[in-house]
Amino acid sequence: MSDLGSPAPKQTTATFLDLPAGSPGGSVELFLDLYTGDEPLIPAQAFMLAPSGPRLRTPAGLNLLRVPGKCLEGPAFHRYVGNLRQALLSAVDPAHIEVLHLHHLAFGATPALIRALPEHPRIALVHGTDLLFAETHRDQLQVLRATARAVDAIVVPTSAMADHLLKLAPQTDRRKITHIPWGIPDRLLAHPPLRTPRLAKGHVRLLYAGRLTAEKGVEALIRSVAPLRGVELSIAAPRAQFRVLAPRLQRAGVSARYLGWLRRPQLWKAFSEHDALVMPSTTLEAMGLVALEAQACGLPVLYQPVPGLSEALAHSGLATEFTRPSAFARDLGRLRTEPDFLPALRQAGYANAARYPLSKTARELVGLGRQFV
Repeated sequence: MSDLGSPAPKQTTATFLDLPAGSPGGSVELFLDLYTGDEPLIPAQAFMLAPSGPRLRTPAGLNLLRVPGKCLEGPAFHRYVGNLRQALLSAVDPAHIEVLHLHHLAFGATPALIRALPEHPRIALVHGTDLLFAETHRDQLQVLRATARAVDAIVVPTSAMADHLLKLAPQTDRRKITHIPWGIPDRLLAHPPLRTPRLAKGHVRLLYAGRLTAEKGVEALIRSVAPLRGVELSIAAPRAQFRVLAPRLQRAGVSARYLGWLRRPQLWKAFSEHDALVMPSTTLEAMGLVALEAQACGLPVLYQPVPGLSEALAHSGLATEFTRPSAFARDLGRLRTEPDFLPALRQAGYANAARYPLSKTARELVGLGRQFV
């Protein structure tokens, strides 16, 4: 059963993110940025799952499907995909759709949307979690490979995503792959928040912002920060995940300031109140939108040089080794002792973020779709 509100005007794109509304993550923010709001960049009939808890206030244009049973493997996964398909058949008029945007090559929404609207052109968008889950779940690998065969185009934000996809699905037609970088809101680029002056010379305010899952490298960050003095660590993350992490922080003697799971404008303000964003990810990142948003706010980025991040940031950020506390301490020391280093990173970050306006992402996705309509 769907929770759709009043009928929408004619749509051109159907898209579905297989996550409950309110879920954290860059893919969710990108999805909402592109397809929702009073004047969406891409007119669409956009779907997410209805959360199991209290009803959330959702942005204009976001439709919620009440389909329980989200899972990853076995007969239950295939039943889940079938139930998603049935919900979509009840919610979507095929005559109002011109093209499908399949966010993630794996998970349930992608096969459900293909089966519900089998005659429409299909553009798949690789995010990273689909590749990571396909590595560890056989059913997700099968979905990913089937999707790569079935779609008309595959959009990757970085070449690292294309390389990783081809390792998992080597039979993929390379001619389908198109490079369209993700983007950050134009309004942020045009009007970043005012920066707060540094607290004191030699004192460094670090910010971690994102999920606290294993691949994000928070354990390495804790080991690197623990022996340092004059370093203030703030964490913006989902509350339940921070509660799990808190005992580990206490055992390591790291006093971290928890900021909560911040809404977008709050996060941008937090960027303006710190000296550097830390991104200790241990595996690939699709692109690292949080890093680009930080740069747009004048916040330099210290990052582990993993695929995706290295491409999106390159020399506009400071690549460091969070897995080697001595290397991290050395690089952090440069922020403290070299007067011109932090301002130079800040200016490089501004210039890098300006390369990725979300409006450009939307125009290129719409232009790609027109090739198949």
